[in-house]
Amino acid sequence: LCLYRHGTLQSGAPFWYFSPCSMSNVLSSYGQYAALKYVAFPLQVLFKSAKLIPVMLMGTFLSGTTYSTTEYLEALVIAFGVAVFSLSKSSKHAESAHSEADQMYGIFLLVMYVTCDAFTNQWQSKIKKDYRGGVDSYQMMFAVNTFSILFTMSYLLTSGEWWLASDFMAHNPTACSHILVNAVTSATGQLFIFYTVLKFGPVVLTIIMNTRQMMSMIVSCILFDHPLSMGSYLGTAIVFGMIGLRSYRSYSKHVTKQST
Repeated sequence: LCLYRHGTLQSGAPFWYFSPCSMSNVLSSYGQYAALKYVAFPLQVLFKSAKLIPVMLMGTFLSGTTYSTTEYLEALVIAFGVAVFSLSKSSKHAESAHSEADQMYGIFLLVMYVTCDAFTNQWQSKIKKDYRGGVDSYQMMFAVNTFSILFTMSYLLTSGEWWLASDFMAHNPTACSHILVNAVTSATGQLFIFYTVLKFGPVVLTIIMNTRQMMSMIVSCILFDHPLSMGSYLGTAIVFGMIGLRSYRSYSKHVTKQST
């Protein structure tokens, strides 16, 4: 796609400039999934729900972006609403069978996940600001994924897990088609993610992802006839109410700015 659109694989930013967010993206993915070995699922959901807060803090640290007190309060309310919805649905079924040491390590992995994920989004936004107009979503995706392949392949080869994965694929050939479908859908989703970061910023992306997480739960409940508790309805009302209020406030600010 980069070659088709631009005739070259180079972008307006140095190629190495994409490596920090690629490394943080790999680490965040590892932390997200590895943590489930040590902590209960509701705790992971709680960390996911509060991801908007570290995204805003990382934006202040990396890019000097300033957010108002109102925006921080909105982030807290949205995180609270998603957590209420998620925990009220899943806490009844989650019983922790892990030791205290395992849980502490799991919490460390979750902290690594949200911190690295926040860094990834904000560094991509920083690339856009530093090289304004010189990087589009296709170039961003190509460069970040190229480094991600190099990082993950290096780890797989040095740790010996490459041969375990190859042996698994050899004995389970149908898994290849599943991996291919997952790769295609993930790549398509990344196009929209990178476009959103470049066009609207990482905070908007985080709000979208939080909303998607909750919407997927709602659709699952409807399709598979899972009952919703009062807490789930309350969490839905909190999140959509705050997102609607935030959208209205942003629209009013835009209208006021245009009129002046």
